[in-house]
Amino acid sequence: MDQASLAAYIDHTLLKADANRSQIERLCQEAREHQFYSVCVNGIWVSTCQELLRGTDVKIAAVCGFPLGANATAAKAFEAARAAEDGAKEIDMVLQIGALLDGDYALVEQDIAAVVRMVEGKAIVKVIFETGMLNDEQKITACKLSETAGAHYVKTSTGFGTGGATEADIKLMRANVSSSIGVKASGGVRDYATAVNMIEAGATRIGTSSGVQIVSGGVSTPTGSIAEGQQSSSQY
Repeated sequence: MDQASLAAYIDHTLLKADANRSQIERLCQEAREHQFYSVCVNGIWVSTCQELLRGTDVKIAAVCGFPLGANATAAKAFEAARAAEDGAKEIDMVLQIGALLDGDYALVEQDIAAVVRMVEGKAIVKVIFETGMLNDEQKITACKLSETAGAHYVKTSTGFGTGGATEADIKLMRANVSSSIGVKASGGVRDYATAVNMIEAGATRIGTSSGVQIVSGGVSTPTGSIAEGQQSSSQY
C-alpha cells in the first residue's frame, strides 16, 4: 500500500483541550489537501469544521463522553445528537469503562444503544474501549456488547489513557465482531509502517494526529503540535 492510499483510512485528529480556531483551520486544510477520510474533533468544533470542509468529501467525526466515558447516558446521547445536528457523520463514544470492569454489562450495552438510537440515520457510532485498561476477556465482551447495541465500529483508545493500539488488540477485536463492523486503531499510530501493520492486522480506520507524517514520510509532528490527548505526543 502506498502512502497516498493510506489517506482514505485516516481520521485526522485534534482533541486537545487547548485547541483553537487556527489549529482547527489547519486540521481541515490538511484534511482537504491530503484527502483524509475525516477530521475528528470535540463537539464544539463540529460546526466550524462543517463550514471549513463544505464542498469536500471529508467527513466530520465528533467524540462523545470523551475521554472518560463516565458521563450519564442521557448526557452522552444529547452530546451525540447535538454533534450530528451540527454536521458530524460519525460519533466516537467512550463506553462505560467502570461498568464494564464491574461486570455490569447491561449498563454498558444500554449506554451504547442510547447513543446509537439518538443519531440513527444521521451518524455512525464508534465505541472506544480504552484497551490499556482491559484484559482480553473484557475486550472480547466489549466487542460483543458494542455490536449487540448497534454500534458500527469498535476502537482501541482515546489517547488519554494508558497504552494505545497494538496489532494483537486489532486482531482480537477483528476476530470478535462481524465483518460488517469496522475496527479503528488509535493510539501510537504515527508513521507509515505502523499504519500499514494495523491495517494488515484488520483495522479499517486509523485515528491519528500524525496523518500528514504518515502520508508524506516527513518528520513526525502531530498537527499543530497536538495529539489526541495530553499524553498523545507519545501515543498518537
